[in-house]
Amino acid sequence: MDRIRVFLTGASGCVGQYIAEALIEQTDCELFLFLRDPAKLAIDTTRRDGVHIIQGDLNEIGQQAELLKTIHCAILTAAAWGGATVTHDVNVSRTLQLVNLLDRDTCDRVIYFSTASLLDRDENVLQEAAHFGTDYIRTKYDALKQLRRSPIADRLTVLFPTLVWGGDERKRLSHLNTGLPEILKWSWLLRFIKLDGSFHNIHAQDIAQVVTHLVTRSPDEYEPKSWVLGGQAYSVNEAIAEICRYCGQSVGFRIELKSWLLEAVIKLFKIQLASWDRFCLDYRHFVYKHAIDPSSLGMVPYCATLSDILQASGIAPVK
Repeated sequence: MDRIRVFLTGASGCVGQYIAEALIEQTDCELFLFLRDPAKLAIDTTRRDGVHIIQGDLNEIGQQAELLKTIHCAILTAAAWGGATVTHDVNVSRTLQLVNLLDRDTCDRVIYFSTASLLDRDENVLQEAAHFGTDYIRTKYDALKQLRRSPIADRLTVLFPTLVWGGDERKRLSHLNTGLPEILKWSWLLRFIKLDGSFHNIHAQDIAQVVTHLVTRSPDEYEPKSWVLGGQAYSVNEAIAEICRYCGQSVGFRIELKSWLLEAVIKLFKIQLASWDRFCLDYRHFVYKHAIDPSSLGMVPYCATLSDILQASGIAPVK
């Protein structure tokens, strides 16, 4: 049987590098890693044959038209994060152009990375994402809406990552890992605070495990076609307590920051909140009915807990 030909965008990004590495190590797929700067790719692409580096920009994706006609599986992780024009061009226009260049007779699956920020607790799309979202969230909303109406819609699997951790001295850090030192610096204060809220998170290595599972199986073998990616749900208070214990900070008396007190702090310090920040502050509980991680598929997660994530991030526990 011929190799599955996989086209991966955003291959030098945090999640993209974990996916590329997992597919190199665990599959025999022929891989086409699409990225702007090969110097940022910190994984070994020479350990086996069938791995191709395609240098390019999504704004010039038309140059890959001939190659895309031969692709069996497209994995779309590339995204722009800021600037209204740039995010729309990359996250909507160029993404749709790429999908339209795929050959329906050849390509049997498109694995598209969206964001769990678009979904409510019942995993329906939040209309607030379109009205109040950042440039990134609004364009992800638009892209999802259009992809689900595209000619390739029946081949589409949408992944909605929750809070993503990952990166190390080689791989690019996720946004959360970039801010981790600041979070830990304030652990001494956080241990005195109680907040109402909850969330899921997941390590990029665990995302790569899920994607590898999808790539190595027939699309007919898995349902549903939309997956929220996240481990166990944490309340904010549980997360604070676990982080503090990991850092050797005892947790005792805690002050609950109720809504009225938060509003007072915002007014006192003249904190400017964007519309999406205000929505998140009011919504609070970003949890989902059917969030999955590798354990949902019978595999062992790389990071099952926040403590595992801290350890994987190179933070040694304080005994």
